[in-house]
Amino acid sequence: MNEALNVLGTPLQMCCRSPLTGFYRNGYCETGALDTGVHTVCAQVTGEFLQFTKQRGNDLSTPAPQYQFPGLKPGDRWCLCASRWEEARRTGMAPPVVLGATHAKTLEIIPLAVLQEYSLSLLQSE
Repeated sequence: MNEALNVLGTPLQMCCRSPLTGFYRNGYCETGALDTGVHTVCAQVTGEFLQFTKQRGNDLSTPAPQYQFPGLKPGDRWCLCASRWEEARRTGMAPPVVLGATHAKTLEIIPLAVLQEYSLSLLQSE
């Protein structure tokens, strides 16, 4: 089995275990043939983003116990669909990303330069 890489070309780092994220619910933004949504962007969600995605039919803030989903709150990290993150970016609602935990497959949808503009480490140092 090949080790997954992040957008920087290094081994994929963990995104979050609490709440447990990832398409495979292992804490990593890994992807595979069954992940048609390409859940590869590790983001630190904001209130604005949670409202944005809820308005588009994907409520990430309401708990869904039947799926062992606690609901997200601002500041939580979550593996987002690359296309939804890009949609949010185009409307000014994109949350910051953790580059080391964002899967390389994301680069098929979003250029590295764009992701770097939204890097959590860059935004925290401003």
